Amino acid sequence: MRDEIGIGLNLNSLKVVLDCANGASWELAPALFESLGAQVVAINVAPDGRNINLNCGSLHIESLQERVIAEQADLGVAFDGDADRALFVDETGDFIDGDATLWVLANQLRERKRLRGNIVVATVMSNIGLEIALRSHGIELVRADVGDKYVLEELLKREGSLGGEQSGHIIMPDLSLAGDGMITALSLIRAMVDSGQPLSTLTSGFQRYPQVLVNIRVREKLPFDDLPAVQKAVAEVQERLSQNGRLLLRYSGTEALARVMIEGANQTEIETHAQADSPRDTAGRSEQSPQRRRIFTLTPEKNLHQHYALRSHAISTASHHFICFSQQT
Repeated sequence: MRDEIGIGLNLNSLKVVLDCANGASWELAPALFESLGAQVVAINVAPDGRNINLNCGSLHIESLQERVIAEQADLGVAFDGDADRALFVDETGDFIDGDATLWVLANQLRERKRLRGNIVVATVMSNIGLEIALRSHGIELVRADVGDKYVLEELLKREGSLGGEQSGHIIMPDLSLAGDGMITALSLIRAMVDSGQPLSTLTSGFQRYPQVLVNIRVREKLPFDDLPAVQKAVAEVQERLSQNGRLLLRYSGTEALARVMIEGANQTEIETHAQADSPRDTAGRSEQSPQRRRIFTLTPEKNLHQHYALRSHAISTASHHFICFSQQT
């Protein structure tokens, strides 16, 4: 990997904190970055067969944020247990998710004229802020179903060069057909080195919009298009969000739940939409009491890691209804 993905990289001026999650990267990642000249601070590198991902790694980013600040490091990298994905912390301690990573890599590939088709493939769960930011640079965001295998299928079908998920699975077919956290980290660092800019600067221009997730207990999973009350509610939200929001409806594949995600530029507005009484369909097949409805408010600064856990839990869907109202820029 050093001689192929890392070819020509000189990291002598970088200090990097690596959270290896007591997993697969615990030995290889520190050695890789040190071989490229980086000053490496490695944490969670003592796997015992039971502590993989235990309060560490990409699912628990807070300790990495604190360590980056304490070490005055240029970058923090958080791998998951099997090291197929990576999330990041910039030099200011801010969390950098997969959407922000796609933003940085897309801009670099575009400047090098290597972003084939001027497209980036993400999933229906990627934040609308990514779509708006990419469009401002003439790049189309193509949305696939949730799961890296669907991202890869869409990349191969469209002959794209970059795709990924919020959770840090990043795929660059020119380098690998599989997500690899160390490839992702080296690619992001290359963008930093080539531009001479810190990660906080490279991620500017991408604004993560607030999200609200709602779980609604249902008795039967009827197609949303067959429920007039649901369609009426969707139309009302569409009108209110106008050009600055997104609504995603889908059923859980494992529970008797309908899952609703609302995104928008205004936190208060989307919370109002989410907390309003949900319509009961005329067939009486939904159970909408407040006790059966769980609401999760996700802001750019808070609860992103809870979001990834919820997203992975809600990954399998029998059907979904996706509506996007994105600002034309």
